[in-house]
Amino acid sequence: MRKRILGIAAMAAASAVVLAGCSGGGAGEVAGDVDFSTEPTGTLKAWGFENADDVGTSRMDYAAEQLSDVEVDLDATAFDAQKFTTRIASGDVPDVVQMDRRYVTTYAAQGLIMPLEECFKAQDVSPRDHWYPFVVDDVTYDDAIWAVPQFYQPPAIIVNKKVLAEAGVTPDQIDTSKPDVLLEAIGRMYQESGGVPSRLGFDPVATGQSGLWILGMGGQLNDEDGAPTLDDPSNIAGIELLKQITDAQGGFAGVKSFTDSFDTFGDNNQYVAGQVGAQVNAQWYPNVLGPYADQIDIEAVPFRDADGEPFSVASGTSFVIPVGAKNPAAACAWMVDLTSDDAWMAAGEARAQTLDSEGGLNTGLFTGSPASDKAIREQFVTETGNAGFDQVISTFYDVVDYGQSFGSSPAGQEIQNELNNAVTAALLGDKTPEEALADAQQAAMRAYENATAG
Repeated sequence: MRKRILGIAAMAAASAVVLAGCSGGGAGEVAGDVDFSTEPTGTLKAWGFENADDVGTSRMDYAAEQLSDVEVDLDATAFDAQKFTTRIASGDVPDVVQMDRRYVTTYAAQGLIMPLEECFKAQDVSPRDHWYPFVVDDVTYDDAIWAVPQFYQPPAIIVNKKVLAEAGVTPDQIDTSKPDVLLEAIGRMYQESGGVPSRLGFDPVATGQSGLWILGMGGQLNDEDGAPTLDDPSNIAGIELLKQITDAQGGFAGVKSFTDSFDTFGDNNQYVAGQVGAQVNAQWYPNVLGPYADQIDIEAVPFRDADGEPFSVASGTSFVIPVGAKNPAAACAWMVDLTSDDAWMAAGEARAQTLDSEGGLNTGLFTGSPASDKAIREQFVTETGNAGFDQVISTFYDVVDYGQSFGSSPAGQEIQNELNNAVTAALLGDKTPEEALADAQQAAMRAYENATAG
């Protein structure tokens, strides 16, 4: 049972529960003469559906029932960015591809995928009503929507109440909008041996969650046109706060080395071992901690922005239709069916059955659609019998409404990579935040110019 739950969580960690050289052009040019309203029939080729779990297979089963005249040829290998462009260039074009949302705008700018407004019209879908608006923002570019999004697992802070109690700290002191209060609490909880951390007061997951910290403290990663803005002065505050947090715990190098040693998915994970007082985590992580509910005492608090308001960022996967797809009408219908409220309820039922038969706590499904999230929570997410886990689950549901897009940019993946490089350099003290961000901006701008050239 525990292996099953950890497997589910690991897939979620990898890609938010994965269902588990070209010339650019405007949305109208790329759309061409595609007719999404024709009756879906024939063979549909889909790629990027690696490790489909009960949530994925139940939704595909639902879509198959709706599209009885469509035969799905499923390629269950993982999406690969280089392979994608190679396949398009060679004419080996799938009808649907699943990919991280950070890639979508890159391919939109390069004219490799189709805009989907006419698809949504044909299927009678209003994107900003069906999905959270900030989830749609992830895949919006040049006044068009380029993908069908799925999943949105918000981050929050899970606190280890045993560690907090030992240090005389309360959960409300883990407040990212009050640096002085937070740093005092960190100092009380932090322990080291021979200059090496043995317990962190707070693990900010500085590189894994860098965008959360930058945006939450008032920064921005790209402008309205998608051009990177990493050297914007507003981005300095997030890095400076991260440096204060890591410096208070022996410095970033020591913190990173210590966190890399965590048994994150194992029996001696950082909460069981008492290695953290608090840590930023995405919504899937309580699934990992569920088997250890009788060994730990946890609670969750929201990440708060510079103004003290709960704050979250959207991330997840999506479906796109490549230019040159041979069956776009079936692709459109299939993508919409996979992300419909009925499909998500089928997934909620499948997950509930899995947990009933194999054990575990139902922490909910975070679909990217507010109506689906609400319906699944009401029908399937019942009290666990553990007050701490119930509070954690509730907190993640509370923060889902406070989301913001990372920003849609043709250089989206490069912006994230360069931001992580800048944060690492600044926290190590190799560069000032200003120097690190300036260098990151140059590299990200080169990627942006390459993506939008021609």
